[in-house]
Amino acid sequence: MSQTRSNVPHHPLVGEESPLPGMSPIDSPEGGSPIRGMSPDRLLADLDMESFTSPHDPSLNLLEVPSTNWTRDSGSGSSSLASSTCDLRANLYETTTTPINSGIKGLNARLSYVIIAAAFGSAFQHGFNLGVINAPLKLIGDWMNTTSYDRSEMYLTETEKTMIISIMVSIYCIGGMIGGALTGFFAERFGRKGGLLLNNIFAILAAVLFGFCKMAHSYEMLIAGRFVIGINNGLNAGLCPMYLSEIAPVNLRGAIGTAYQLVLTISILFSQIMGLESILGTMDLWPILLALTGLPAIFQLAALPVCPESPKFLLITKDEPVAAQRALTWLRDTANVHDEMGEMRNEAEASKLVPSVSLREILTNPTLRIPLVISLMMMMAQQLSGINAVIFFSTEIYKSAGLSEEAALNATIAMGTMNVLMTFASLVMVEKFGRKTLMLAGLSGMLVDVFLLFICLLLKDVASWISYLSIFLVIFFVVMFATGPGSIPWFFVTELFAQNARPTASSIAVAVNWTAAFFVGLGFLPLQELTGPYVFLIFVALLAGFIVFTWFKVPETKGRTIDEITAVFKQTAYGANSV
Repeated sequence: MSQTRSNVPHHPLVGEESPLPGMSPIDSPEGGSPIRGMSPDRLLADLDMESFTSPHDPSLNLLEVPSTNWTRDSGSGSSSLASSTCDLRANLYETTTTPINSGIKGLNARLSYVIIAAAFGSAFQHGFNLGVINAPLKLIGDWMNTTSYDRSEMYLTETEKTMIISIMVSIYCIGGMIGGALTGFFAERFGRKGGLLLNNIFAILAAVLFGFCKMAHSYEMLIAGRFVIGINNGLNAGLCPMYLSEIAPVNLRGAIGTAYQLVLTISILFSQIMGLESILGTMDLWPILLALTGLPAIFQLAALPVCPESPKFLLITKDEPVAAQRALTWLRDTANVHDEMGEMRNEAEASKLVPSVSLREILTNPTLRIPLVISLMMMMAQQLSGINAVIFFSTEIYKSAGLSEEAALNATIAMGTMNVLMTFASLVMVEKFGRKTLMLAGLSGMLVDVFLLFICLLLKDVASWISYLSIFLVIFFVVMFATGPGSIPWFFVTELFAQNARPTASSIAVAVNWTAAFFVGLGFLPLQELTGPYVFLIFVALLAGFIVFTWFKVPETKGRTIDEITAVFKQTAYGANSV
């Protein structure tokens, strides 16, 4: 027996008693094949030993689910020797690979738990802090003025107060840029799950700063808290979609990726409701309102540790096939993960050709630059679509329709509710109609809507019914945004890149998204004061450009493996077309 088989327990030969209860040797008929004379164990030991013994990782000998090296070459129709052994083992031992809890189309209780633990602990932070600052903004301004007087017996001038509030609002986006840029480092250094858990430190620190800033009479603590929570949200925007995309089955990758935006919209609505004057939107309670951002962090710290790390990260980045298979088996709630492990191994082998992707490589290599440009355009389409402008004008539109302040607030909450419902609908539609189709539908609907809204704002004094049409257009714009542009860009970047390039690409894309949000927040008000309703024509032009780009340059990724997607970019890069 060879050296590699020296540690294998003795297997019975013909005529020997099988050590396994209920397993008798197969008698060999005279003149028959010697294979027929072997026991199943002996036959498998000779055929499959290399699948269980690795000179690099002895722990593979202890693998309970024998599928580590089972791969199939679908192109040639042949299978590896280890795969054949898998089939033989199933026949001889009559082993079943029925999932423990297969769920519906790949969704099971364990996977659902991981999605909730990851998304509610991450996306909830993002959405909550996007929406929570609007309701108490006037109260915060008054508190800043009082604090200034307590310090120096001088009130802030209107310019000084506006400047401090602007810094407090904009520094959140600066923190988001930094967090987004750090996504790749956190994802590679600590893992997807580990990065999410570590990121909660920023959220808890921000909650402490928010909760005690008024007690300490320090609006500097409030500004610092906004910066720290911005870093947290930037990291979450990169890490969470990456984690969700890597743990999702191919047929549910889009739906699970959309979960991030769904939770984000839910948390925006939650922040609007909690900011009502009848709840926490008061002079005494607004610090508690802001400090609620610590609750999702505590929830994730309690719920996520029992979840596995991304199997792709474990296999491709860490080179831990045993841990990767155990994680995948746990997520799928079944031992039947051979095919999916095979696909991951193919991706791992391809990644070894380019072990790591640098910033220079991703910018200069056409097979990487093309999906990067597509990812950045999708991120900019989300932020430059005019969603912030429409939401800003919504208050004015509601007032022009004669709504009272309370009714306008209810209309805002109704708009948030519609955003949640349509995002939930897109979670279902994204796997039915595809990413590209929903992006085109959403962008096209927004283009028509924003042009009609521009006309309505010009003619609002002509007839009273135009103001009510404007209210409908505001809500319809949010519906179109939620259909595709609101959710797809977050996970689309993770679908376009292989494992070795995904962290770097996500860092760039998320940082660009936050940068675009920063410049929209910085430049929209001056443009609005300069042009009035005509500011919407800028968004009409931008939306038209994004539609043309999506139509001609964005591939459909629904149901495709990463190998199939990257093959499209290789063909584009070295063919007639280029980005």
